Amino acid sequence: MEIKRSTEELEDNHVMQISGSNGIVHNMEFMSQAYLRNQYSSEIDIHEEFVSPYPHEDAPLPIFLKFEDVEYKVRNIQASLKTMVSKVVTHTNQDPDGYKHILKGITGSTGPGEILALMGPSGSGKTTLLKIMGGRLTDNVKGKLTYNDIPYSPSVKRRIGFVTQDDVLLPQLTVEETLAFAAFLRLPSNMSKEQKYAKVEMIIKELGLERCRHTRVGGGFVKGISGGERKRTSIAYEILVDPSLLLLDEPTSGLDSTSATKLLHILQGVAKAGRTVITTIHQPSSRMFHMFDKLLLISEGHPAYYGKAREAMEYFSSLRILPEIAMNPAEFLLDLATGQVSDISLPEELLATKTSQPDSENVIVKYLQLRYKTDLEPKEKEENHRNTKAPEHLQIAIQVKKDWTLSWWDQFMIIFRRTFRERRRDYFDMLRLVQSLGVAVVLGLLWWKSKTDTEAHLRDQVGLMFYICIFWTSSSLFGAVYVFPFEKIYLVKERKADMYRLSVYYVCSTLCDMVAHVLYPTFFMIIVYFMAGFSRTVPCFLFTVLTILLIAITSQGAGEFLGASVLSIKRAGMIASLVLMMFLLTGGYYVQHIPKFMQWLKYLSFMHYGFRLLLKVQYTGDQVFDCASKGGCRTLQSSSSFDTVNLNGGLEELWVLLGMAFGYRLCTYFCLRKKISICHL
Repeated sequence: MEIKRSTEELEDNHVMQISGSNGIVHNMEFMSQAYLRNQYSSEIDIHEEFVSPYPHEDAPLPIFLKFEDVEYKVRNIQASLKTMVSKVVTHTNQDPDGYKHILKGITGSTGPGEILALMGPSGSGKTTLLKIMGGRLTDNVKGKLTYNDIPYSPSVKRRIGFVTQDDVLLPQLTVEETLAFAAFLRLPSNMSKEQKYAKVEMIIKELGLERCRHTRVGGGFVKGISGGERKRTSIAYEILVDPSLLLLDEPTSGLDSTSATKLLHILQGVAKAGRTVITTIHQPSSRMFHMFDKLLLISEGHPAYYGKAREAMEYFSSLRILPEIAMNPAEFLLDLATGQVSDISLPEELLATKTSQPDSENVIVKYLQLRYKTDLEPKEKEENHRNTKAPEHLQIAIQVKKDWTLSWWDQFMIIFRRTFRERRRDYFDMLRLVQSLGVAVVLGLLWWKSKTDTEAHLRDQVGLMFYICIFWTSSSLFGAVYVFPFEKIYLVKERKADMYRLSVYYVCSTLCDMVAHVLYPTFFMIIVYFMAGFSRTVPCFLFTVLTILLIAITSQGAGEFLGASVLSIKRAGMIASLVLMMFLLTGGYYVQHIPKFMQWLKYLSFMHYGFRLLLKVQYTGDQVFDCASKGGCRTLQSSSSFDTVNLNGGLEELWVLLGMAFGYRLCTYFCLRKKISICHL
């Protein structure tokens, strides 16, 4: 790569503004010139005039990406155990220490205005390399990876757009809502609401999403837009904020040839706007293949070809490797990458190997890898890595970290609206309402006008209170335990892009869910309380309802903590079941006199404190009952149902439950922060 102008000339003619609050505001005249490819050389020129398809916006900061001798390995636990037992490693890709090599010395470069395609058979390492380029994988990575000759840093993070193979979009939002919320969160605060809406409108038109703008995105069991529309929405979601580097993982998977070609035309327009575009591709059509500017062919983690896509056939022809029949270039290259050479003519040295050795496919792949190392790699390293440097002002600009575009409160208002809109169908689900009200009516009928005039009747009413605790503890616990495991992929994606603060997301999530955890128990208690004949005083009724709400909110916090600690739907459900069972047994109804060596369990149970508080609110110790018995009237405190509860002992359980509700949420936040930071899509 040869930069045709000197750094000094560019710096004399161009102005760059740096804003502390909004990151870098690009007001640079050098952006009016194209960083376009020369299709017949390996240079990236910066003196061709080009017109942005987005005329009313500043062009993105150019990023020249270079990667040299990139290696990546993962630990193979099963192989490690075998190695420890036998001390022998038989797998060719396995280290003696139990690591499996995925990438083995990948070298290349690309710049603004170019589309670099990563091709190779399944399992060759394309997606892994893409994640490394996007900063999603950092552990066990070797080699040199630079952006404008600067290593990856948090300042680069918000300049990268990453479109995953599986479209990660909230299913209940419409296309327009998805893009609008992204615009409000990620676009600079100096843009007005009207300007942000205008940009969303422009992106929708550019990507042909007008027809489905008011349709839910869908996914899973939610009906929504088509696969091609969902993929275009994912791309719109990323280019909305002008990423300098756009990475796409298999963007044409599941699309027909026409839709895939249309999508690639869109990516060409994105690249011509001054962005660097890198995409993995499995098997493109002939037309799509010739739309790529550069091509990196990967075979078993090794590079087999790197250079201009149009020159790939010419390169293999120079090696005397030619298709014998008319063949799609992409199909030809993939056959070579796997060693499948039927209908392909080979040089004499390979023909002899093919007939004499049983593992001829492996020999052919090794030959291609060796020729790349001797013919292409030295030239790439010399021209684009050793003798070329990015302009100094680009090196400075890439190191300036963008601040949050919005304040904490502004992010809170946007995320709260988005979260509520996404989950409102769950909150106001008719089945959920029927369940709560139906159970309330059944309980009211079973305990119709219950009394406390005898020991048996008192025990019945106490049993009802404990069942109410069980019902709302289990409902709230299981209603919250799956929230973060289900939303993990969305949270990881948006946090990797620094879309918002994690604290904002968590506060919005727990407050929105609290709507259901407050609304349904209130309706439930209004029905049960008066049907079951509880104490008919206003303070007693209000304190009883507030106690049930506090139990539900504490259970919600416990469920969130359990879900955030594992972030797995299956494991979260199992752990929640075990915890709930333990809390039921130590709640104070089934077993009042717990052995001393097991008493510590009840102090962990919020059901224990909630049940005691409910009894204290409903009854008083000097209240009399059982007056018809031979012994005469007795106080409630003398009943065996309250052996371990001092009904006149104050409401210290209230403060314990409040502390638990807050403590669970604090632990949830730190668990989320730790887990999300190590998760990868």
